[in-house]
Amino acid sequence: MSAVENVQAALARIERDNARVNAFTAVLAERALARAAKVAPDAPLAGLVFAAKNLFDIAGIPTTAGSKIRKSAAPAAEDCILIRRLEAAGAVCVGALNMDEFAYGFTTENSHDGACHNPHDLTRIAGGSSGGSGAAVAAGMVEASLGTDTNGSIRVPSSLNGIFGIKPTYGRLPRTGSVPFVASLDHVGPFARSATRLAEIYDVLQGPDPMDSCQLAKGVDPVLPGLGGGIAGLNIAKLGGWFEGPMTDAARGAVASVAQALGATATVSWSMAEAVRAAAFLITSSEGGALHLPELRTQYEDFEPLTQDRLLAGSLLPAAWVNHAQRVRAAGRDAMAAIQREFDILIAPATPTVATPIGQEELVLDGVRMPLRPSMGLYTQPISGIGLPVVTVPIQNAEGAMPIGVQLIGRPWQEDVLFRAARVLEQAGLCSAPVAPAFAS
Repeated sequence: MSAVENVQAALARIERDNARVNAFTAVLAERALARAAKVAPDAPLAGLVFAAKNLFDIAGIPTTAGSKIRKSAAPAAEDCILIRRLEAAGAVCVGALNMDEFAYGFTTENSHDGACHNPHDLTRIAGGSSGGSGAAVAAGMVEASLGTDTNGSIRVPSSLNGIFGIKPTYGRLPRTGSVPFVASLDHVGPFARSATRLAEIYDVLQGPDPMDSCQLAKGVDPVLPGLGGGIAGLNIAKLGGWFEGPMTDAARGAVASVAQALGATATVSWSMAEAVRAAAFLITSSEGGALHLPELRTQYEDFEPLTQDRLLAGSLLPAAWVNHAQRVRAAGRDAMAAIQREFDILIAPATPTVATPIGQEELVLDGVRMPLRPSMGLYTQPISGIGLPVVTVPIQNAEGAMPIGVQLIGRPWQEDVLFRAARVLEQAGLCSAPVAPAFAS
């Protein structure tokens, strides 16, 4: 298919299916077709159709970040840097995607734009905060998408929608042209339906950006050339302790199957996991609350009801608590570095359960009753708290017709090792990301 034909097919799928999924908040058909007509056939990502979480700037439309407050903002003057890089490589952006307001949530039950539905079961959540990004790929409306991950917002939708996703090392990819949430924790990254496609996209996104003062990686370290390198010689272990806490049999089984396929017989414990998660909570609420304090003072009732009180409470946290949280975070990073001197990859659950029904407020796991939304980040939040790279791999039909994901966690700046392991799992037939059955035709 030509790029134009590929975009036309994607737009037809979006028109047919988005009403059921509610993944898109804006569809840019005219722009997409015009740009597709200019794609060079030999471009690295020629004709690849993607969409972006609506906190990334897309020229010509307001960057709402899922918020009612920003709907009247001026349209973005230009695309964000990640969209520019993808389109320079021949990909075509077709629209903006649903999310939790200001990226503060794990379910994408947005009160302004409506809940995003899981393509594997439309009565269930798509995860968050990048729920639209996960659902659009799982439903086959687009081949790939862009999302963000502060405490798990790429890994949770990857898990619940049964697709591949990467949260790179903190500071690896530039965030220029995106609405921030927590500057010291925010990551950006792509979703796709195969490890190879994810690697192709990730390589295009790499590179320095002088406009992003928080970007730490100034070079390009392509992962695609070594994708087929296998895992021979790698030391791989399961994360125990905190990461063996409350979860469903589906989550336990997924971790066990990935560990067996990768030859991981050792289990190691990171004693700081719970403390780092608590620190990440404090840092998140404090930075997020401070960022939005001017609007909280004047437009409190216009905020998402599920987050307004958390943002306000965060803005009132004592500085001493936040400073202590940063010290705990640093200690946790040092403790993990000691573990990672021995192991190249650590395996952990991505979510404690498969997708839950929309509107559900609590989880009961191993007899423990807990609030649903924050508990979706039980096993992702400690890892993003110290900025480690993670590739999430999907296990299909983990519980009935529902998928679930597993985290492959690496050393800082060693995403290439994680992609190699993901490709091994994909070639073995254990991990795959086909279009959700109800949308496959």
